[in-house]
Amino acid sequence: MRVYFRYAVKETLTNLWRNRMMTVAAILTVAVSLSLVGAALLLKQSAAQASAQWQQGTRVTVWMQPNATSSQVDAVRTQLTSSPIVKDCTYFTQAQDYAEAKTLLPKSEWEVLTIGAMPSSFRCVPTVPQDAFVIESTFSNQPGVYRVTAPEQQIRQMNHAIRILQVVFLILAGVLLLSATVLILNTIRMAIFARRREVSVMKLVGATNWFIRVPYITEGFIQGLLGSAVAALAVTALHTWYPLHNEFALDTTALIGTNVVVVLVGVLIGSVGSAIAIRRFLEV
Repeated sequence: MRVYFRYAVKETLTNLWRNRMMTVAAILTVAVSLSLVGAALLLKQSAAQASAQWQQGTRVTVWMQPNATSSQVDAVRTQLTSSPIVKDCTYFTQAQDYAEAKTLLPKSEWEVLTIGAMPSSFRCVPTVPQDAFVIESTFSNQPGVYRVTAPEQQIRQMNHAIRILQVVFLILAGVLLLSATVLILNTIRMAIFARRREVSVMKLVGATNWFIRVPYITEGFIQGLLGSAVAALAVTALHTWYPLHNEFALDTTALIGTNVVVVLVGVLIGSVGSAIAIRRFLEV
């Protein structure tokens, strides 16, 4: 066993050095492709986290007509407080909405407003974010209601844009991963072809298939491992240095999980690429 281990290590290092240019190219290709995979995974997790936080803060506003009667306001309040799809509601009077408008609008606009012309409003949080549309459709036509607004459309548009970016990153990363696998395959094939006579002699003296294959599989494993290690460093740098808003920022656990996936994928494509090369091009 010790002799076999020494042989495998020696042959692996020899193959890596003999084809060092192809080895470096394979490692860099794996590193670039897995960096994109890691970035896509971080983006996906950030988008999911931000979406969850936005949904938790989803607020539906039921605006009442400025001339709505007290009975109409009370009727809407009763329906909102008794509705199972409404988690919480706060009522803003016309004076409160007017004061808020003064802080949000330019002076030239709020100066023309009066308290009597302002609508009162109910600021409500739905029990489930998806219920925002139900609240909107239920109360839009109630007597005394001016309109119902919810930010769900903006959130959907942002999530749609993030999903498109994720798909683009993953497609590009997939193409580069395929390129890295092919490059590793060609590196192993060249190593086998250069030593085809030695392999034939080893077979003649009784060497098993796995005795011959292991150094080449180990070579691909090392290439994938080194490439994925570089990619993990790049993903860590991206996580550390790229400024993100609080709702997008991920904790260390998410970073570690992403790097584990990156390393496992790198090792997998290195080993699989080598195994395919041996199976297809080494007649043993």
